[in-house]
Amino acid sequence: MAEKIALVDDDQNILLSVSMTLEEEGYDVATYSDGEKGLKGILETQPDLAVLDVKMPRMDGLELITKLREKTDMPVIFLTSKDDEVDEMLGLRLGADDYIKKPFSQKLLLERIRVVLRRVKARQAPVNEATPKEKDHTMVRGQLSLDLDRHICSWKGREVVLTVTEFLLVKELAEREGVVKTRNQLIDQAYGESIYIDDRTIDSHIKRLRKKFKKTDPDFDAIETLYGAGYRFKHD
Repeated sequence: MAEKIALVDDDQNILLSVSMTLEEEGYDVATYSDGEKGLKGILETQPDLAVLDVKMPRMDGLELITKLREKTDMPVIFLTSKDDEVDEMLGLRLGADDYIKKPFSQKLLLERIRVVLRRVKARQAPVNEATPKEKDHTMVRGQLSLDLDRHICSWKGREVVLTVTEFLLVKELAEREGVVKTRNQLIDQAYGESIYIDDRTIDSHIKRLRKKFKKTDPDFDAIETLYGAGYRFKHD
């Protein structure tokens, strides 16, 4: 059966173009032009994933995800305004799996949907204790552990809940510890090549990553800034 995607946005051009792209990839897509219609339709049809615009009439995306989280833990990807970091932070706190800034690449959205759905399936799959995970499916760097199949990040044995984008950035930094990664290298890893992303977006991600790790460990300092160069991962 085709996986079901709910797309909620008040921009009819986005609804039409994105739904066509997703349907061409084999997804079953339902579109809704405002948050109230989206809430009703999502609860009735139980899709596998929802893509929600933040700013909508009648019920915005933040109120919509709040109401959805009372009933379901289905994955959600937010579409946010270019410079509205407040909305991003609120959305992530409310349980969004990732967010994409408008204007966005449909190629990027499609890839994010695939990754989020894979992550959800991997997390839901039963772990066979009799069959240990392959070593190359888990990356360990000092106190950092990354489950590459299930997209689970742990620091000092405690899970740090990351979005897809954040997980990919940590993975890129940790793969070669001590090596400085430029912002462009991190953009290519997190968003793919040939997609323009402002350098400040990476800086915002790193800022949020540090906050998340520091909630687990106030002394966390493994992500270093090399001013004028980029970032690197190091551990004692």
